This record gives sequence, C-alpha cells and structure tokens, in this order.
Amino acid sequence: MRLVNLNGLRFKQLKLVCLALFVVLLTWRWEKGSLRNRGYLLRSEPLVLSHPVKSNHRDNHISKEEIFASSDPLVQSVTEVGREATAAPPPQSVVHKAENVTGKREASPPDKKGHGQHLSDSLTQRKDFAYEKFRWQPEGCDMPEFQASQFLTRMQDKTIAFVGDSLGRQMFQSMMCMLTGGDDHSHVKDVGKRYGLVVARHAKRPEGWAYRFQRTNTTILYYWSATLCDLEPLKRSDPATGYAMHLDRPPAFLLKNLHRFHVIILNTGHHWNRGKMKANRWQMYVSGAPSHDRDIAVIWKAKNFTIHNVVRWLDDQLPSHPHLKVFYRSLSPRHFFNGEWNTGGTCDSKDPLSKGNSVFRNRSDDAEAEGAVRGTGIKFLDITAISQLRDEGHISRYRIRGRGVQDCLHWCLPGVPDTWNEILAAQL
Repeated sequence: MRLVNLNGLRFKQLKLVCLALFVVLLTWRWEKGSLRNRGYLLRSEPLVLSHPVKSNHRDNHISKEEIFASSDPLVQSVTEVGREATAAPPPQSVVHKAENVTGKREASPPDKKGHGQHLSDSLTQRKDFAYEKFRWQPEGCDMPEFQASQFLTRMQDKTIAFVGDSLGRQMFQSMMCMLTGGDDHSHVKDVGKRYGLVVARHAKRPEGWAYRFQRTNTTILYYWSATLCDLEPLKRSDPATGYAMHLDRPPAFLLKNLHRFHVIILNTGHHWNRGKMKANRWQMYVSGAPSHDRDIAVIWKAKNFTIHNVVRWLDDQLPSHPHLKVFYRSLSPRHFFNGEWNTGGTCDSKDPLSKGNSVFRNRSDDAEAEGAVRGTGIKFLDITAISQLRDEGHISRYRIRGRGVQDCLHWCLPGVPDTWNEILAAQL
C-alpha cells in the first residue's frame, strides 16, 4: 500500500514537472512569435503596406480608385511582406512610412495668417490643421527632425537654389519658413538684386527671390523656370510676339550663376501641356531653330527630352564644380476628383492618410525623371508616392483669392512640402 502511494506521489510529481516544462516551452514559442495570431497583428499594427497605383501624373484625370487601387488589401501577412522586402532590391524612394507625430509638431493656431506669409501669394482660410501633424519616417532608420540652427550651421557660406515651377517655389517658401519660423527676422537680408531677381518693367513680380541668413552667410533662393529650358524672346524689342523655348539649353540663369551655387534642386512637370504652351506663347526650338521633329512635337516626349538634356548638362559640370550637389525632385501629384480644375474637380478630404500610411517602392512613380538621372551624379529626390497619400493637404477651396475654383495642385503651408525639405536636409 505504501509503495502504491509512493508511486502515485511520484506520478503526480512527474505530471507537475511535465506541465511546467510545457508552460515554459509554450511561453518561449509565444515570444518567438510562431503562435501569434496574424489577423490580430493586422488589426493592431498597420504593417500591411498599401500600394498606390503607378502613374506618370500627366494631365489626365485620375479617379480615387485609380490612385489608391490595391490588388487585395490586407491579405498579405506580415511574414509575407517581410519576405518580399528581403527578396526585393533596395527601394528607390527615400521614405517608405508615415507616422502620426502629434505632439512633436504643433499645429498652427487658428489666427495664424500663413506660413511664410511674406513669400506666399496663396494665403488660405483653412481652419483645420490636422494635416500639419504628420511627418515621414524612413524604413529601417531614424530621420532626425529638422532643426533650423543646425541646418544653417551645416550650410554655412553656402547657397541653395531651387529652380523650377510653382511647386518648386512652394518648396522654397517652405524652406524659408522652416528656417525663420514663419516670422520676419532682422538677420535675414533680401539679396535678390545680386542675382538679378528684381521686378522687371510691366511685370507683376520678380522671376525669383533670394534671402541671406547673415549669421551663417547662407543664401536660399528660388528662380522660376517652369520647363527647365532657356526661354528667349523671339523679338527682344517686342516680347509679346512670343518666346523660343530652347529644349536643348539649360536656363540662362543657371549658366550665369552655376559657380555661385552649392546645392541645386530642380523640378518641372505641370506646365507641359498645350494650354500652357499657347497661353505663354512658347515655341519649341532645338539647335537654335524651330523644331520639326515629330517625336518632340509630342508634349510628354518634349518634356523628357528637356529633362534629359538639363540633367546631362549638369552632370558634365560636376567635375569642374566639386562643391556642387544637384537634386532632381520628382513630380508633385495632383488630386482632382470628379473633374479637372476648370470642370468642377474637387479635393475636399480632411482625413489624413485615409488611403494608407505606408509606401513600398522599388522604383519611382515618376519613371521618366528617375530614368533621366540614372547613371549620373545627379541625386533623385523622390517625393511622388509619399505625397500621393496626402490628398487632404492641398489648398483646395480655402484660397483667399480665386474663389470658385479648387486648387488641388498646390499645398497648404506648413504641410507636405515641409516633408520634402526634411528629406532634402537628411540627404545633405
């Protein structure tokens, strides 16, 4: 009887030991993640990546479905996405993931008139400021927050030139206001005259602006060149006759001032359409004469021809200008829904990142620009896909001037262009 009781006790002890070992094993397996519920992960962590559809962003209307189409949202597990990321070549886009950083960046108070008001001609009446509270976080590294004093110190005795269209101007305005806090500063001096940026006779405004931060001798300037090619009056005595648009020549401003620049950021895109050509009386020239090339007569081919030419020219200049860094910024997306700018198109969304907060790319949505810089010393500043997710950040119907037409091309400031400059600063 005692033996039976002893054996029974030993059996009970053995069961307890086995149970303890099982619990330890179960806990270990849980920590390793092999027993986690994938559905739970997808609900609690926004790790499944959204895939905005590839687009060349020409002047075609793009529907919501086309912009944010996804082959099968939320069906890829975290493991499958990780496997794709491991197998794929390094993504070309600089930033892949957006995170809400409420508390890190304060929204503008309702009575604030504008970000960089002294430089902007597009003040808005917008009252919601949620779109200001987001910044982009790169995958696999930590992009430091932009610090104006540190940036100016790093850019001491340097000149940064933004050359491009009105979206390039917004990037310049954003940079100026990030450096000044949106306020005028006595140590910031207007040096536009030194670069010939003055209001010409009969003009409404100069062809650009230039400001010097005197404490660090850092100059930030913008020059308007909507097509990145040289424009020359057909008759200098009467510019109203039109302009020769030399597709194979860089802007004369770049030729004249290249030796003075340390950083150049180029962009073009939205002026390449027949309407703009006709309104501005631009005539395409190649080799100093009107172009009769049928291929170049196609607008998007003329644009690509021009981009390749200015990129190649700058690439050839780099050896003789070792201090120079050149960036080509990809196309800023438009978000006209249910029509175009002149046919009732709107962008009324106030919901940030409503179509996803992540971007995973192995190539740019602006394929033409990416192809132009490939194999050169020109750096590619790819902002297209990340900006595509921010349809709520446009000026929309809140412009003080020009009411009745929604602006779904330009951005509210502060806003999305600040992200472009944060990426630029990180690359510099």
